[in-house]
Amino acid sequence: MKAGLLARRPEIGSITLCFITTLYLLLVTNRSFWTAAYGYFASDRFAFVLFVIGISAAAMAIITAFSAKYITKPFLILFVLSASAGSWFTDQFGVIIDKEMIRNAAVSTGAETGHLITARFVTHMLLTGILPSLLIVWVRIRHRPFFQKLAHNTGVILACLAVFAAVGFGDYRAFAGIGRAHKDLLDRLNPFVPITSTIRFAVSSGKEADIVAEPLGTDARRVNTTGLSKPRVTIIITGETARADDFSLGGYKKKTNPELEKQNVVYFPNTTSCGTATAVSLPCMYSVYTRTAYTHTKGLATQNLLDVLTHAKVDVTWLDNDTGSYHVTDRVDYTYLPKSGDPRFCKDGECLDEILLDKVDNWLANVKGDSVLVLHQLGSHGPAYYARYPDEYRRFVPDCRANDFGSCTPEEITNAYDNTILYTDHVVSTVIDKLKQHAASVAGAVVYVSDHGESLGENGIYLHGTPYIIAPSEQTHVPFLTWVGDDLAKSAGYDMSCMAKHAAEPRSHDNFFHSVLGLMDVATKVYDPKLDVFAACRQVTDKLASAAVN
Repeated sequence: MKAGLLARRPEIGSITLCFITTLYLLLVTNRSFWTAAYGYFASDRFAFVLFVIGISAAAMAIITAFSAKYITKPFLILFVLSASAGSWFTDQFGVIIDKEMIRNAAVSTGAETGHLITARFVTHMLLTGILPSLLIVWVRIRHRPFFQKLAHNTGVILACLAVFAAVGFGDYRAFAGIGRAHKDLLDRLNPFVPITSTIRFAVSSGKEADIVAEPLGTDARRVNTTGLSKPRVTIIITGETARADDFSLGGYKKKTNPELEKQNVVYFPNTTSCGTATAVSLPCMYSVYTRTAYTHTKGLATQNLLDVLTHAKVDVTWLDNDTGSYHVTDRVDYTYLPKSGDPRFCKDGECLDEILLDKVDNWLANVKGDSVLVLHQLGSHGPAYYARYPDEYRRFVPDCRANDFGSCTPEEITNAYDNTILYTDHVVSTVIDKLKQHAASVAGAVVYVSDHGESLGENGIYLHGTPYIIAPSEQTHVPFLTWVGDDLAKSAGYDMSCMAKHAAEPRSHDNFFHSVLGLMDVATKVYDPKLDVFAACRQVTDKLASAAVN
């Protein structure tokens, strides 16, 4: 039976197989690409037809380039499997798989990745990836003699490129105009963009492997402009995937911040992030660079905020309940809490953010001098929003209780996400309460800011990671707030009514680095009072700035 099946294997020419594979990739695994392109060419359908012809010709040229004995099948299977996986994420979540998305995926934890491997994903891969790959394995490929094949393949590739060029120059004005207006025109093309992005990431990672961070702010020193006799403490809560649109502090219709509304916090409602994924935003916000100046290489090659604080003899501790610090903590005290597997908070490799709260009292009790504690939340990380909060914070119902958004309604998805914000509200408010309880021994402040936002189905987009240049505001508009203890506010001359008055002014992650230095009274030449959100409402800012120069 098996021998008979093998004997009946069809034989097919290599170019014919490349053509069928190209047709399959374009028709089956590129629904999001064609849907977006069709919309972009809405005012010029003839240009869209030419675009389809040009893209098809270019795809055929690329696939044909791998039509050589011994490598045809492996590469065609690579293309099919990559396109199958890519199409799932572009079609289901609206994501674009660029280099930064690959970087984000490369550092994902097993638990985080597991939430994305759903039954529907596996079925999709079997039907659109594995099955076509088995068909490619099954057929016999008929190859021409080497020199004939080289000449024939070259002819096919050149013909395809000629069609592509003719189409491009034939209606160049239309293509140039649409390309300028829609810079993401080609970003969803499977599998070519995901494969190219992976190669670019691998190359850049290789170049960055030996980078050593250059010193920054080695002149930093504590000035103590307030004359405080007790340690100054700032607790930074770096949120994960919280979007400002769902914070009731900023006007959201649901009461997602009932506890923080009772605290004397200053909320900055118009804050934008440095990126749309943690792998970009986290190192960027802790770097000295503004968003427009930051690159991943610069971030690795330069010490960051935590290093500057250390140079100023400030004790720095980072407690992590997320996916890591992305090299931000390479030179400070760092603890990854999910490794503890604490059964009170943890399950399947992930922990509720209450594990962070469990550590705060002990840390505060052992503070000996000026200190900064960073709490890195798991926060609102999707798609398993339901796993981010305990049952007592399941207030907005019905909530989506699945990893697969396809099994939930938009209302259920939003409710689950809003429950994560409600829980974050509790976490941040509890940290403030703990500082109040230790007010006799420390002068405290809290800074909370999210690394990036989240899409919840707006315009068919879910999760995050969209390239910044085309990212929706849901992914870049983030919550940012601060709380300053009464004794610190009084001694340091913080005018809280002034801060509230100016809170609505545009802010961004660019302000984070300098604002924390200001809170900790750290003088250094890299401190810029113009980027310190507290400077305009603080009486001693001039002293701090002048100390940095002298």
